[in-house]
Amino acid sequence: MDKENTSFNQYNHSINLLERKTLVITGVKKIENFDSNHFLLETTMGFLVVKGEGLELIKLDTLATHVTIKGTIHSMDYVLESHKKNKEESILHRLFK
Repeated sequence: MDKENTSFNQYNHSINLLERKTLVITGVKKIENFDSNHFLLETTMGFLVVKGEGLELIKLDTLATHVTIKGTIHSMDYVLESHKKNKEESILHRLFK
């Protein structure tokens, strides 16, 4: 029974936005990086970029794969993994130039 529940959580992904101020995301595998203006999250459905102002991580539940973010949400975009890697490489390239 535990295997069934685990496999269900691997593909369960949802986004709930309340009044553009509280964002609850399920199916989060990993938080790649974040600051007060953006979050980069790896979800079961791909990489998700959340942009806004005054963003802060309120709750992280690694067992249930839930993340809660508060602040003013401006946008949410899914990005391709190759695009994410190119962006990381360009940042690293600028740092070690």
